Amino acid sequence: MASGITAYLLYEDGEAACDFLARAFGFEEVLRSHSPEGRVWHAELRLGDGVLFLGEPAHGYVSPRRAGGTTVSLYCYVDDLDAHFAQAEEAGAEIVAGPSDQAYGDRRYHAKDPEGHEFFFAEHVRDVAPEEWGAEAAD
Repeated sequence: MASGITAYLLYEDGEAACDFLARAFGFEEVLRSHSPEGRVWHAELRLGDGVLFLGEPAHGYVSPRRAGGTTVSLYCYVDDLDAHFAQAEEAGAEIVAGPSDQAYGDRRYHAKDPEGHEFFFAEHVRDVAPEEWGAEAAD
């Protein structure tokens, strides 16, 4: 098996998280498993070739929103950034920053889900050599 990395986010309300991530950000649900008490033990969602795991922890967990800070930021590539942004905005995602071109060649926007997890969605629009990033950002 090839090496890889998959984010595993924790949510106070896993049911709502799965539904929101699909509706707002276009994640496709692969599976959703429940505990005997009805909590989301484990869910798997796909966005393009990427996979996101999520679940509800048993004790003591609070979401980033309730904790008052950021615990993680995810950077996700999509095919049509502007259409993706419109979908997220329509579904009620908290938009931190709208679509804009970045010095390193991506067009991206920044959003949060209802529990405060941060997502950057991007589309690569042009190749830029790393040594050019600083000069371009200063313009």
